[in-house]
Amino acid sequence: MDLVRLARLFAGPRPAGLPIPQSLSPRGVWWTGGRVGLAWQRNLQPARPVSAAFSSSLSWMALGQGSRKMSTQHSQPSPPAPQDEEEEESFGTLSDKYSSRRIFQKSTAELYNLRLREQAVEDDEERETEPRAWQGRRNTPYWYFLQCKRLVKEGKLAMALDLFERQMLKEERLQPLEYNYSVLIGGCGRVGYLKKAFKLYNDMKKRQLEPSDATYTALFNVCAESPWKDSALQSALKLRQQLQARSFQLNLKTYHALLKVAARCADLRMCLDVFKEIIHKGHLVTSETFSFLLMGCIQDKETGFRYALQVWRQMLHLGLKPDRQNYNLLLGAARDCGLGDPAVASRLLLRPQEEMALLQPPARGRRRAGKKGQSNLSAGMAARLHAEALEKQLFLEPSQALEGSPEPWDAQASKAQPEMESKTQADHPAVLAPLALRPPPLEPEVNLLTPGAVPSAVVSFGTVATPADRLALIGGLEGFLGMMAEHGLQPDIKTFTLLAEVVEPGSPAEASLLSTLDAHGVEADVTFFNTLLRKKSKWGDLEGAKALLPVLAKRGIVPDQRTFCNLAIGCCQRKDGLQLLVDMKKSQVTPNTHIYSTLINAAIKKLDYAYLIDILKDMRQSQVPVNEVVIHQLEFAAQYPPTFDQYKGKNTYLEKINGFRAYYKQWLKVMPAEETPHPWQEFQTKSPKERDKSEDTGVDRGHEGQR
Repeated sequence: MDLVRLARLFAGPRPAGLPIPQSLSPRGVWWTGGRVGLAWQRNLQPARPVSAAFSSSLSWMALGQGSRKMSTQHSQPSPPAPQDEEEEESFGTLSDKYSSRRIFQKSTAELYNLRLREQAVEDDEERETEPRAWQGRRNTPYWYFLQCKRLVKEGKLAMALDLFERQMLKEERLQPLEYNYSVLIGGCGRVGYLKKAFKLYNDMKKRQLEPSDATYTALFNVCAESPWKDSALQSALKLRQQLQARSFQLNLKTYHALLKVAARCADLRMCLDVFKEIIHKGHLVTSETFSFLLMGCIQDKETGFRYALQVWRQMLHLGLKPDRQNYNLLLGAARDCGLGDPAVASRLLLRPQEEMALLQPPARGRRRAGKKGQSNLSAGMAARLHAEALEKQLFLEPSQALEGSPEPWDAQASKAQPEMESKTQADHPAVLAPLALRPPPLEPEVNLLTPGAVPSAVVSFGTVATPADRLALIGGLEGFLGMMAEHGLQPDIKTFTLLAEVVEPGSPAEASLLSTLDAHGVEADVTFFNTLLRKKSKWGDLEGAKALLPVLAKRGIVPDQRTFCNLAIGCCQRKDGLQLLVDMKKSQVTPNTHIYSTLINAAIKKLDYAYLIDILKDMRQSQVPVNEVVIHQLEFAAQYPPTFDQYKGKNTYLEKINGFRAYYKQWLKVMPAEETPHPWQEFQTKSPKERDKSEDTGVDRGHEGQR
């Protein structure tokens, strides 16, 4: 209340017997006007005269009519306020609002501890979001690029991500550039860390940074290396659609990464679609391009070997020189894939002249167009026709393959008959049978890698079922290495390892493999010997597999866990398996879960439950954790066969299953379990607590020493 309003109140008339302080109170006005029962209390109070000094000092502020109106309002009785009446009526009723509750939450010590833990987690998250103040020299984005590149090459992707996200972005608060993201996305691509790669890519777009060709190449590569093929293919297709919507032109390296995605996550049809797009965009295909096509052929386990041979011939027909990677992929197709329908394979692989007429190289098309002037096909159009013709032949239906007149086949057979009669007996069939099933004097030399090397006597394929049969179709051990020598290529240890997997077990080629390896100057490693050990153990030659151990020691190669695991494959007898475990412990090698799983598999195949119990006892004594694979094996071994009735008759093989079931039940209660690690677990960044522990132990101090 200001002085003007105060003067108006003092200047106006007031009720008789009402002192000045009560006239100033709004409660006093309300009492005089509306509460008669309380007015007698105010009348009994003695009136206090106002001092002359106070009244004289305010006499000059007396106002006119306006002050009289306000004073008359104070003298008139005011009606009672409805809000105050409602408050009086609701007095004492607030307890009904709370007393109507019938359920109350009781707090216990466990709930209190849980609230404290949740509060501690929230505090840690808040502490994590708050970056530490950077105390050191200021670095540049290019310095961080070099450091992340070095860490990625060393296989320390988690440290590179932590250096970028924590130190560069949070502590130094630097603005990253395109190459900072590209090098990390490339590192994620090497290990298949799909989620993190696309998270970095989205963060890159939020910062208004333009991705480069290296960025898209790394994104397609991470899709190809991801362990989850379906989701990776969807991500790659979505990224490809976004680039097509922007009319972004991909270079050959990026197309190769996309071709790798199609080869590993899709099928050969998508590979050919990308291959035709590469040709349509005007890029020159190389041997690396055909290596990804060979990867796509390997995805088809039934007909992939025939596809690989057709792609191989198309590569040679275009005048491209194959590299070592192409030869290794061809051996992989011979190991993992079949030939498909023999009639279709004979139609497509044993008639090279028709195939060459159908698939003409681009250079020949350019020459004809220049000389005659009748064709306007460019080199790109000719290459596109090559790709379309290759696609038609790859996915030729059996009915289409067998269509046509039989005269060429009869003529070819009639021409082959005199040659076969002059070389072999008259009753020898002109059919290419597997090399290992025919007498050596009667077998024609066949190498389907070169179309001109197929003898005219060969008119169809026989049964091609094993990898050794497929190796025989491409020249065998000597013919395959001879083809590599013609192209000026030297085989590496990977080539010999693949040859060790596809050669006939116990054949002279397998026996001469070590000498051939030494003749080419290739140093053997433990993986090569593990392959030989695995083959001999699978064929039941445990003694032959053990005979290779002195050869390893002579060459200075130390056996690893896989070596003993391959030996465990052949330990079908109880004494052999237990002796292997004893020898490993004498050599100070602790058996792991994979070795015990292999021994359990060998015991289950023989239904030797006493052998199985001994393995579980040794596993319990060594305190080796149990994984999901071992649990599935033992659960299968503990089940009764569907037709087994233990009360009807005695079964010698299953007479000890009840004892195994009882021991297995007690064994599960005391054995530690091993959780299958996530593929991306080792690449995830550390939490603040783990980071503080590593800094205390001096693990993360390597970055400061690099400055």
